[in-house]
Amino acid sequence: MNFLYCFLGCFIGTLVGVLPGIGPVGAMSILLPTTFGMTPVSAIAMFGGIFYGAAYGGSTTSILVNIPGEAVSVVTCLDGYQMAKQGRAGPALGISAFGSFIGGTFSVIGLMLLVFPLAKAALSFGPAEYFCIVLMSMTLLTYLAQGSVLKAIVMILFGLILSTVGVDLVSGVQRFTYRSDTLQDGIGMVPLAMGVFGIAEVLTNIEEEAKMDRALLKSKITHLLPNLSDWKRSLGPIGRGSLLGFFLGILPGAGGLIASFLSYAVEKKVSKHPEEFGHGAIEGVAGPETANNSAAGGAFVPLLAMGIPSNVIMAILLGALMIHGVVPGPTLISNHPEIFWGTIASMYIGNIMLLVLNLPMIGLWVQLLKVPYRVLMPLIILFCLIGAYSLNNNAVEVLIMILFGLAGYIFRKFEYEEAPMVLAFILGPMLETNFRQAMIISGGRLSVFFTRPICAGSMILSVILLFSASLSYYKKAKVRLNQ
Repeated sequence: MNFLYCFLGCFIGTLVGVLPGIGPVGAMSILLPTTFGMTPVSAIAMFGGIFYGAAYGGSTTSILVNIPGEAVSVVTCLDGYQMAKQGRAGPALGISAFGSFIGGTFSVIGLMLLVFPLAKAALSFGPAEYFCIVLMSMTLLTYLAQGSVLKAIVMILFGLILSTVGVDLVSGVQRFTYRSDTLQDGIGMVPLAMGVFGIAEVLTNIEEEAKMDRALLKSKITHLLPNLSDWKRSLGPIGRGSLLGFFLGILPGAGGLIASFLSYAVEKKVSKHPEEFGHGAIEGVAGPETANNSAAGGAFVPLLAMGIPSNVIMAILLGALMIHGVVPGPTLISNHPEIFWGTIASMYIGNIMLLVLNLPMIGLWVQLLKVPYRVLMPLIILFCLIGAYSLNNNAVEVLIMILFGLAGYIFRKFEYEEAPMVLAFILGPMLETNFRQAMIISGGRLSVFFTRPICAGSMILSVILLFSASLSYYKKAKVRLNQ
C-alpha cells in the first residue's frame, strides 16, 4: 500500500507540475481529507511524492511552452525553452529529469546525516528556545519575501491573529468564536489552505488563463538521453545545485524558488561562456532543476528534527501528521521510527519512480498540456467542495473555505503573499504556547529570551534580518519615489 500511495503522489505531483494552475500546495490541500483513512507513513509518502513530483513536472511545461508549471521552474524557461526552439527539447527534458533525480537522492542522504544531530540538540531546547527559533523563522520569511517586506509582515500578523481563534488551552476562555460551535476548535487548516491555494488559484486562472504557444507540442520529442558533451557540461552544475539546494531548503522561507535562481546565477558566474545563458545553455537547465529538487529534500530536515516547517508545503505536511496524532520533532525518531524511516524510504523510492515516470511518459504529459483550463476548473472546485465538507460533514467549513478563497484572490490582486500567512497560522499556537510557558518558568521575566545562548543568538539574528529587510525596502521605495 505504501508503494501504491508513493506512486500516486509522484503521479499526481508530476501532473500538477505539468499543468499550469493548481500547484503542489493546492493539490495537497485538496487531497488532505483523503489521508484520514491512511496510516501516517502512507500519508507522508503520498504528500512527499506530490511535493517533489511537482518540482519534476514543472520543468516539462517550462521547456515545451515557456510557461512554468511551478514557480520553482521559472528559471528553467530561460534556457530550456530556447533549447526546445533549437530542436533540443529531448536533451533539455532528459538532463532536467536526471539532474532532479541526483539532487533528490543527494538531499535524502543529507537528511539522514543531519536530522540525528539536530534532533539530539533540539532535545535540550526549552520553551524559550523554541519561541525564539519560531520567531526567527517568521523574521526570515519577511527577509526572503518575493514582494514587499511590509506586506509580508502584515500577512504574518494576520496569520497569527487567525491562529488565536478558538478556546484558549491555558485559561479555557473562548476567543473570536462569536458563539459558533465550529470556531470553538479554531479555524480548520484544511478549509483555510484549500480556500487560499485551491479556490483562489482557480479564480486567478479563470481571469488570466495562460495563452500558450502550442507549436512545439505538435513536434515529436526525441533524444531524451543527453549525449557525452551534455553530461560534461552538466556534471558541475548538478553537483553545485545539489549542495546549494539542500542547504537553502533547510532555511525557513527559502525553498526551491530561491535555490533555482541562485543556482542559475552561480552557473552564469562560473561559466567560461556566460553569453550562452538565455540562448539555450544546458547548464541553465541542469543547475536550477537539480537545486529545486534538492531543496525539496532539505525542507524535511527542520520538520522531522525540530517540528518546525520551513515552508507552506511542510506546514501542510505537519498538519497532516498532527491529524494522525503524530507530532514531528526531536522525539519522532525514538517514538515513531517507522514514520521516520518510512519517510526516508518513500523519498528514495519516489525519486526512482519519478525518473521512470518522467522520461517514458513525456508523450502523455504533452497531450495533457493540450487540455484547456476551462475543463479543469470545474473539477478542481468540485474536489475542494467535497474535501471541505467531508472533513466533519459541516457546511460551515465549506463556507469558511469559500471565504478564504475570495480572500486569497484579493490578496493576489493586491500582491500580498499567502504563504507567510499560512505558516504564521500553523506556527502561531507553538509561538504563543512556548512564550507563555517561558514566562511562567521565568516568573514573568523577559530577560529569559536574551540570557540563554540560543535565545540570544536567534533574537540578534532576527533583529539584523528585520533591519536589513526594512533598509532594503526603504531604498527601493526611495528609488521609486525619485522616478
